[in-house]
Amino acid sequence: MVSNIKIAVIGLGYVGLPLARLFATKHAVIGFDINESRVAELKSAYDATLEIDSISLSNVLVEKTSAAVGLYCTSVLEEVTDCNYYVVTVPTPVDKNNRPDLTPLYRSSETVGKLLKKGDIVIYESTVYPGVTEEECVPVLERVSGLKFNVDFFVGYSPERINPGDKEHTVDKILKVTSGSTPEIGQKVNELYQSVITAGTHLAPSIKVAEAAKVIENSQRDINIAFVNELAKIFQLLDIDTQAVLEAAGTKWNFLPFKPGLVGGHCIGVDPYYLAQKAQEMGYHPEIILAGRRLNDSMGEYVASQIVKLMIKKGISVNGATLLMLGITFKENCPDVRNTKIVDVIAALADYGISVSIYDPLASPEAVNKEYKLVTSNTVPNQKFDAVVLAVAHSEFLDMDLSQLQNTNSLLYDVKGVLGDNVDGRL
Repeated sequence: MVSNIKIAVIGLGYVGLPLARLFATKHAVIGFDINESRVAELKSAYDATLEIDSISLSNVLVEKTSAAVGLYCTSVLEEVTDCNYYVVTVPTPVDKNNRPDLTPLYRSSETVGKLLKKGDIVIYESTVYPGVTEEECVPVLERVSGLKFNVDFFVGYSPERINPGDKEHTVDKILKVTSGSTPEIGQKVNELYQSVITAGTHLAPSIKVAEAAKVIENSQRDINIAFVNELAKIFQLLDIDTQAVLEAAGTKWNFLPFKPGLVGGHCIGVDPYYLAQKAQEMGYHPEIILAGRRLNDSMGEYVASQIVKLMIKKGISVNGATLLMLGITFKENCPDVRNTKIVDVIAALADYGISVSIYDPLASPEAVNKEYKLVTSNTVPNQKFDAVVLAVAHSEFLDMDLSQLQNTNSLLYDVKGVLGDNVDGRL
């Protein structure tokens, strides 16, 4: 087993913090993030992402970088000292044209390059297309550090498998894919994760294999959701209940239980573009991957059109109508609003002249306003609306009496299909 380990985790977001906390139960860990307010919160044992509770976080926090075991959080690069493993967990977004934006990876690689010593190992967890680690990140590490790859320092890749908001499938309970730039480094990286991952590990034969495995995980889900979204559109035209169809089909043992919905977030709605970009660079146009992306990206406008049709059928005057959107985060029981497709629904409804109010007990109003220039509230509105739309299945919403928010002839629409049959419409 590996010994004398000191790990630096670069990026303390949804991926980095749970991993840093887990490593800190067995090893000395320094968590680095450029967001000073984020680090200050973590030092006080508060995680705004709600991934780690205060008790679990406080149990591993230490006040000195020299501690033998535990997590020290900092935004000061000079405090990241004496580490021999650097784990990079920064986001990999796309730009406005859905092209991969590797800027966070480049910047974090520059940061790590300033710290590298001979014998150090840099492990990337960010989702990328095959080749990014060795062809994009390694040259940055070499340039900044002045060290030679696979001679003076080494790299590994172990794709993140964090499921935000999921308290059952936590990082230690999800099997981890690992890889290294040489067979020996692959073994070291694998042993490092084996020391804390109770679900076990899978050592891939190369970094590119590990990168490809990660990017197709989410691409596969994206395509499957696109398929059932298309089914939902077809069954709507046939006046058939999509949920009932999926329930019936699901009685076969090998039917895949995907449901229609809005595909947002920083993984499923983004990662397929990374694979598509690499394929196009190699001269291949990925038809199925991009078709699935186009269909899923169109669902916000489709949901809005269905809501408007149902309002008209109920005799609700659309122009000037009031509508309450329950939820704006990209998934249930999670405060993350990055790449949420609820905003597409809101924009389309606003085009119809509908006045949309947003209530989400988990989303930060400041984050929503900064990202989308929308006003949202963390408290239940004290009024009734012409339409109520359950957009996100937060636990709080499922326990609410939604009739208290509805007018006499109000519309109730269920995007997530969780409210049963007592609704006017659902996806």
